[in-house]
Amino acid sequence: MLRARLACGGGVLLRRPGPVGRRGYWRTVGLTESIISELDTDHHFVHRSTIPTMHFQDSLPRLPLPKLEDSVKRYLAAQKPLLDDDQYRNTERIAREFGKGVGRKLHRELVEFDKKNKHTSYISDPWFDMYLCARDPVVLNFNPFISLNPDPKEAYNSQVVRATNLVVSSIKFLNSLKNEFLRPDIYYVNPKWSQSRLFKNFIRLLPTSVSWYGAYMVNAYPLDMSQYKRLFNSSRIPKLNKDELFTDERGRHLLVMRNGHFYVFDVLDPIGNILHPSEIQAQLIYILQDADRLPEFPLCYLTTEDRNTWAAVRQQLLEAGNEDNLQKIDSAVFCLCLDIISPKNDTELSHCMLHGHGFNRWFDKSFSLIITNDGTAGVNFEHSWGDGVAVLRFVNEVYRNSTRHPAIVPHSSPPALSATRCERLEFKLNDSIQSAINAARMKFKETNEKLSVRMFEFRKFGKEFLVKQKLSPDAVFQLACQITAYRQFGKIISSYEACSTAAFKHGRTETIRPTSILTKQCSHAFVEERSKHSVAELRNMIDECSKYHRRLQLEAALGRGFDRHLFALKHLSVSRGDPMPELFLDSAYQKLNHIILSTSTLHSPAVHLGGFGPVVPDGFGIGYNVFDTWVGCNTTGYLNRELQEFLRCLEYSLNDILDVLEGRPLV
Repeated sequence: MLRARLACGGGVLLRRPGPVGRRGYWRTVGLTESIISELDTDHHFVHRSTIPTMHFQDSLPRLPLPKLEDSVKRYLAAQKPLLDDDQYRNTERIAREFGKGVGRKLHRELVEFDKKNKHTSYISDPWFDMYLCARDPVVLNFNPFISLNPDPKEAYNSQVVRATNLVVSSIKFLNSLKNEFLRPDIYYVNPKWSQSRLFKNFIRLLPTSVSWYGAYMVNAYPLDMSQYKRLFNSSRIPKLNKDELFTDERGRHLLVMRNGHFYVFDVLDPIGNILHPSEIQAQLIYILQDADRLPEFPLCYLTTEDRNTWAAVRQQLLEAGNEDNLQKIDSAVFCLCLDIISPKNDTELSHCMLHGHGFNRWFDKSFSLIITNDGTAGVNFEHSWGDGVAVLRFVNEVYRNSTRHPAIVPHSSPPALSATRCERLEFKLNDSIQSAINAARMKFKETNEKLSVRMFEFRKFGKEFLVKQKLSPDAVFQLACQITAYRQFGKIISSYEACSTAAFKHGRTETIRPTSILTKQCSHAFVEERSKHSVAELRNMIDECSKYHRRLQLEAALGRGFDRHLFALKHLSVSRGDPMPELFLDSAYQKLNHIILSTSTLHSPAVHLGGFGPVVPDGFGIGYNVFDTWVGCNTTGYLNRELQEFLRCLEYSLNDILDVLEGRPLV
């Protein structure tokens, strides 16, 4: 999913755990698990995989570099529905000249670079640069969120109990990752292989240089897991012009935020044993009692600033004597945010998880686990280090482990606690820093007041109905969005759907361009020519749109889109200091990349909803899902009336599609 979007390298610290240590830890409470060979038996791991976590990394296929002529062809196909005839002829000329001239030269250099860097992908460094060089605030512009479903056992949803259980499960995930016990990400065409001991033992014995091919023999496709190394102990550090990613795997402490105050305490001992859950619970209770009011100058607002401003103020913080505190924040395992609010509905929940009140978030952390006052949980994550694939896997494992094997039970009594074990970070703030905090607070408030969040549900059909109609559920929703935009704006607009390329070494994402000549024709027929086409003709249009969208999905997933290829060529040209090629100066290129409809989807039994901000001021961010029997989306935008109108038109469009699929003419 989620932005670029809501999607995903290096070594992993290998360490064998010490003895369990503390008597009484741990009697498993709750549901038992039926997996025989990978059961969580020592309570320091979410599971013990037969296949080592990074077993496939060396042999993963590399992200293919498309042929330049293919990328030009796909680029023009995406442009055609957006341009009139004269505009298209001009853009076609520019693109053809690029393919024969400067583009061919840049492509040859990119091919040579790719051949010399077989340890990574051609898009990895440019994509890191794209994120890290962006100067916009990360909140709303880049950081997505995923909210978790409640614990099925209602009593476990109190703030302290749920926070403790989720923290323990998160550290178990970390231990599993570090010790290579976490199951590798594998897409199984035939799910039976995921439970086969024979398959796992066979693959484990294969050398890492050929392990991927062993899985491929049975139609199992391992995915890249290089992004996991930055999931924990990581932060984005603001720097002038280009930020840096920082990771310190030695960090054993948790960062906890409450009412804008910072607390740290160790959750791991030097050999990897997790702090007893009752002690974690006691630390959290102490924090809740200690942080009873807001600080006068909440430091967190600085992470909502534009990156150059924040970089300059961070330097002032360092010079004022706050280096140790900042190091503790940056190297913390992750950030736990204990909020004082209880969202009344999904709209308030989205606002809470996407940006909150600003004072109780450190948006630069790789991820923050947020627990509201009523025990609702979610994750807000910084996007430069990775994509939704790694975060969703983390969310799935932690939700599953915390609900099936909770570390503490409701009404359990924590031990007596000495407050000295939990350190509250106190910062030295001079007048200049205090002024910067106030300025950041005002800007953050002003921006958030402009943001609208709207929920949408369509209960008349879902995935089951569409599959019976032999249609792609994703294609139908994207077509509905195209018809909606045409109905609302009177024209076809630029759209974006994120697609992961994690099937390749250091893959990131590729773009699916849902807008096509076929969706344009279908939209025009549904809006402008409702009475001119028979039901059979309209149904045929839907079928053709579905087939074409499936093709675009497959091309993107296989690394055969055009967006990342052209982006890498542009990045290469800029890094060399060459004059910008005409292709990238063309107004049509700018228009194509002014994304009005930014969409992303994810589905998981652990996830309640996900979301992200719009990528342009006049655009919408659409996190959606086609469930078995209904369609839902979580939408954001800065133009409230336009957003409401879009959702009204979306319902109209979905009803039109349903009428056609059930054989009723449009009236």
